[in-house]
Amino acid sequence: MRPRRALRLIALWIAAGVLGGCGAAISGLSITTTTPIGTSEQIPAELSKPDGPGPFPAVVIMHDCGGLGPRSSGAPARWAKELVGRGYVVLVPDSFTTRGHPDGVCTDASPSRNDVSPARRVRDAYAALAYLRTLSSVDGSRVGLMGGSHGGSTTLASMLAPESDSDLLARDKRAGFAAAVALYPGCVPSRRGWSARGLYRPVAPLLILIGEKDDWTPAEPCRKLTEAAQQAG
Repeated sequence: MRPRRALRLIALWIAAGVLGGCGAAISGLSITTTTPIGTSEQIPAELSKPDGPGPFPAVVIMHDCGGLGPRSSGAPARWAKELVGRGYVVLVPDSFTTRGHPDGVCTDASPSRNDVSPARRVRDAYAALAYLRTLSSVDGSRVGLMGGSHGGSTTLASMLAPESDSDLLARDKRAGFAAAVALYPGCVPSRRGWSARGLYRPVAPLLILIGEKDDWTPAEPCRKLTEAAQQAG
């Protein structure tokens, strides 16, 4: 991965202003999301912000398959620290712990992992965005989304443009994230929400960063996805 390239892209698209000092993370927070049947659900989240009143640009980070528990890769925390140091508020929702997967799903082949699939986590991403827009310290027009691995796939699913007003979160998506970065996502169409739609169309500028020799989430499907999208304009 090339963190500096990702950060430069976020900065370009979201146009961060004066950088603040590093502030402390706020844990014990919960945000309101929804279940697949539309009922309200509370999930934990961690908020980090620079010193000062803001308003600051912000980034929602979707964690990877290790979750945020004892087997976390630590990547979300490292990205949060880097971004806060560059003047961003960061919110990291925990999609796994309260849904029965505190140790993550990286090697979990049970059917219950579908309860925390990238498609399910799209609601969490937009719940995080809605929460950030309630904060006076955040510029709600400059909020980006990023995630790695399982969180990268969640980022792709979250940025997929709706085909009609009846689509899931259509209104939220059209007034949603300013930009996104997906780190080593799974881009195989048959496993993602755009399989029946054919072409992948994001609602805002999207950067995919992936290793050419990655043998878990191969680069070639992502290359094909982006080439087809670019050719279609």
